[in-house]
Amino acid sequence: RHDQAGVAALEFGLLAPIMITMLLGTFQIGLGMQNYNALRSVSADLARVAMTNYQNANRRTDEWLEDRAQTIATAAPYNLVGARLTVNVTAVTPSTVAGTTQKTITLQYAVPSMLGMAGMDDIALTYTRQVFLLS
Repeated sequence: RHDQAGVAALEFGLLAPIMITMLLGTFQIGLGMQNYNALRSVSADLARVAMTNYQNANRRTDEWLEDRAQTIATAAPYNLVGARLTVNVTAVTPSTVAGTTQKTITLQYAVPSMLGMAGMDDIALTYTRQVFLLS
């Protein structure tokens, strides 16, 4: 009972998995926040592209806007993985603002999990933005 040899190794062995899981959980939250902010910025960039094209009388299709969003999201500074990103641009009819064309931009992204060993799957993020384009 009085022999203390190996107690520190035993305590480390018991607590290390918990501490490592908490550390990876902190990294996971940070990665999720970074990816959510990237989705917000990509939607803002895509809204800017759509508005600019409508002002120049280049009425781009929804599919073109979706492809453009993929290009924006996978390039720097966002560097999202294209296979994990889904983009949908849909027209809202009738528009809630008279004299405009309303579109909904929906971005979905699967954040890769660092906690697969703890049974945590990828985290699904969704961001939606309304865009009003002058007709």
